[in-house]
Amino acid sequence: MKRVATALALIPIVVYVVLWANFWIFLAVLVAVACLCYREYDGIAAAYGYGAPGPAGYAAGLLLFAPIPEPWLLVTVFALAALLLAMRAENLADSLPGAALRVLGILYVFGAWKCAIPLRDRSPHWLMFALLVNWAGDIGAYYVGRAFGRHKLAERISPKKTWEGAIGSLAVSALIAGGYLLRFVSGIGIVPVVALTLTANAAGQLGDLAESAMKRGAGIKDSGALLPGHGGMLDRVDSTLFALPVIYAYVRYLG
Repeated sequence: MKRVATALALIPIVVYVVLWANFWIFLAVLVAVACLCYREYDGIAAAYGYGAPGPAGYAAGLLLFAPIPEPWLLVTVFALAALLLAMRAENLADSLPGAALRVLGILYVFGAWKCAIPLRDRSPHWLMFALLVNWAGDIGAYYVGRAFGRHKLAERISPKKTWEGAIGSLAVSALIAGGYLLRFVSGIGIVPVVALTLTANAAGQLGDLAESAMKRGAGIKDSGALLPGHGGMLDRVDSTLFALPVIYAYVRYLG
């Protein structure tokens, strides 16, 4: 019940911000969400014992949102700076894993959310589609998996997930998110829409498993307790973080 109530409260706000809010409101919400996600990632990373990425990660991550013409150069600087910061570790055996955790968190959270800006610039409906891919997929996975789930998908990582639920996620996502894209974005045929929706949904399901693996390795059940019934912010958007780059790559290079 808490899960449903939280979703009903959040969905109208998200829809407004994505489709109708001005750019600065959208950017402020995006920054807040990204920082909340990174805060939870920071807690997961700290549990591995190599030191938390810390405040520098927020500053570096937010720089990715700036309109910089050569982002690869910025990422390279982040990596080099992370290695320099890691030199301060008391145990130098922790320096390389600590640097890797810092760079991974910046790209995993802020790099993925960065894709939301050009998607919305192209059309707010592209970003709405990117969110619907996983919203619809979660509904399909839950109800199909609950009714028909028999075969475990990745028992070691997430014991409740099944192949049947994964297929249900793909099907419902293609129906709802794919239908939305066909309705509101012109110039794209049904075959590319279905292919893109299935690919993005599959990426999102892998993102869900990836975050579950991180938490299991850290001995943590939920990334946080911000959203009643859902856990933390990162628990809610782990699929979206993997789906966004897939959809942006399509729009940027193939769309």
